[in-house]
Amino acid sequence: MSLTKDPQPNLTPSPSPNAIVFPPGDLYSDEPPLESSLHLQQILLLMKCLDWLWQDRNDYFAAGNLTVYYSPHQRKSEDFRGPDFFVALDTEKRPRKSWVVWEEDGKYPHVIIELLSDSTAKTDRGLKKQIYQDTFRTPDYFWFDPDSQEFKGFHLIDGKYHELEPNEQGQLWSEQLQLWLGIVDRQLRFFLPDGSLVPTPEESAKAEQQQRIEADRQRQEADRQRQEADRRATEMETLLNRYRQQFGDLPD
Repeated sequence: MSLTKDPQPNLTPSPSPNAIVFPPGDLYSDEPPLESSLHLQQILLLMKCLDWLWQDRNDYFAAGNLTVYYSPHQRKSEDFRGPDFFVALDTEKRPRKSWVVWEEDGKYPHVIIELLSDSTAKTDRGLKKQIYQDTFRTPDYFWFDPDSQEFKGFHLIDGKYHELEPNEQGQLWSEQLQLWLGIVDRQLRFFLPDGSLVPTPEESAKAEQQQRIEADRQRQEADRQRQEADRRATEMETLLNRYRQQFGDLPD
């Protein structure tokens, strides 16, 4: 007599091969590694600057190398893309594992920036541009190559992308962000409408430190000038007193 128990039957029904599997809303991002450290540094720089500029705002979401799921059937296995950097407006500012369109009231990114590389440039200029135009309807699309410095931007007008014309500084305007984008020291940066550079937190702290140093220098210079004026006034008063002692009061 065997003492081994008979295996319990599996009472879980097998899914139909034609059944649609609806994934949970908290899907994880599923993007390949970035092409180089330049690409990583560029993404971090864009995120850092925008978050610093909009630190008092809670109505946007910015992310880098994060998957956007947009399947009309809400399937994880189809219709997803991973922009290198994107911004969604009029939404809650909170951490997300990915951007799931059907969990975000059907909202797609308002701004997308792709960083070109030898392996992705063709797709970024072609297939992705077509998807962002026809499916995402993303109003502002830019691409930038950290190596070759190729930089172009497009704005959606009547359902079609129209290439943006740069200003005299070679910057391109983002209607959605209300910011200029331009190249500084071979990196893509944001600029305010007046043309001033949007700083990183570190740059802002350094600028504030320099302003404090300059303010201290100016105060010290003002003190020195006051002391010099006081010294001259004292010398003049001494000379006048000597004159009065020798010649009497000065005539009117």
